[in-house]
Amino acid sequence: MRVLKSKPKNFAYFFYRLINPIFDPIKLVQGIYGYFWYIKDLIKYKIKDPKAELINTNLYPILYEKTSFTSFDAHYFYNLLWIFEHILKNKPKQHIDVGSSYQLVGLLSKITKVTFIDIRPMQVSLKNFYSKKGNILNLPYKNNSIKSLSSLHVAEHVGLGRYGDPIDPKGTEKACKELSRVLAKNGLLYFSLPIGKSRICFNAHRIHPSETILKYFKNLKLIEFSVVDDDKNYIANANPKKYNNINYGCGMFLFKK
Repeated sequence: MRVLKSKPKNFAYFFYRLINPIFDPIKLVQGIYGYFWYIKDLIKYKIKDPKAELINTNLYPILYEKTSFTSFDAHYFYNLLWIFEHILKNKPKQHIDVGSSYQLVGLLSKITKVTFIDIRPMQVSLKNFYSKKGNILNLPYKNNSIKSLSSLHVAEHVGLGRYGDPIDPKGTEKACKELSRVLAKNGLLYFSLPIGKSRICFNAHRIHPSETILKYFKNLKLIEFSVVDDDKNYIANANPKKYNNINYGCGMFLFKK
């Protein structure tokens, strides 16, 4: 969750988060404005092609994409690039992912065999891709059995009920312990979640200082740490201690057992 620089803006953002699930005032304003240029564009098209049949049930207003730049989620964008580069380099024969994005596991299936574990398994038919129903707190694997393992932007949600999982205040810590349990000796774990000043943004996610995550994985060795900072800059091979008190960054941890 972003933290803005002024108290009035933070309060306005807080109010927006509360009402957004049932009513989005920003989209309402953007939509009203959007219909002005939408109708204007429709008239221009009709003038240039009088025979075109536009005013019918095929109308499909898209009003939010006329922007001067391409927006993207910096956390997920850099997450995907970070792990894909490592997997491509390390060339595991098989990779297990727990709950990360469908874009990630789909791409990884093009370079190795991938098994995707999630409480909401994906129903797709794809070469080198397997999907299993499972819980990050009780993975269907033996101790020390997985050589290449990932869980990106997942553990911060565990125990908050957002995805239908049971409420558990220690959900993130337990998820970290379970990932450690199944990781094989000399195995690699690719792990990420929001980092910064400790707080719970119920029921979206938790934010942890990077040093807390290192404690949760105290039985593993940190091989590399990269981060997306508050300004959405990607910093590779960073020092995790420098990012304990940021507001809402994304920490990417590569651990080895």
